[in-house]
Amino acid sequence: MAIRAEYIWIDGTEPLSYVRSKTKILDDAEHLPIWGFDGSSTNQAPGDNSDCVLRPVFSCPDPIRGGDDILVLCDVCLPDGEMTPHPTNTRAMCVETYEKYADQEPIFGIEQEYTFFKEDARWVGRSRAIRPLRAPTTAAWDPSRSPVATSSRPTRRPAWMPAWRYRVPTPR
Repeated sequence: MAIRAEYIWIDGTEPLSYVRSKTKILDDAEHLPIWGFDGSSTNQAPGDNSDCVLRPVFSCPDPIRGGDDILVLCDVCLPDGEMTPHPTNTRAMCVETYEKYADQEPIFGIEQEYTFFKEDARWVGRSRAIRPLRAPTTAAWDPSRSPVATSSRPTRRPAWMPAWRYRVPTPR
């Protein structure tokens, strides 16, 4: 029975790469063949020499399609006969480092972002004098005008001062 194998790789777009994929119909999931593609459309090769190769490195069941379909994570390689990693294949450098230090156990940590507050709701490590900066133009309420009127003229009101405590100067 035929299955769908979704070959997935990272392209060469800069500054941030995209995840690319294409589907190959296979007879079974036991033997995952290498697969060529046009690298010029993924920023991995010039138009006159655009051949690139996808080499499967990991596969797992496809949770979206279900059934016997699979996801295949791939390395991008050059079609030079030796399967040299493509310059945009940063995973190859990671594997090289991992193999170099194979006798050590990798430790991965999750960056937790948090803020400590004092009992009076001030941030720990932050002075009262420091206020958040705002743009020099701000909407302010002018008490001499209608209560719903606002002004977006530049003000000299400090950004931390409530607008109701500051009277917007009116041009004469």
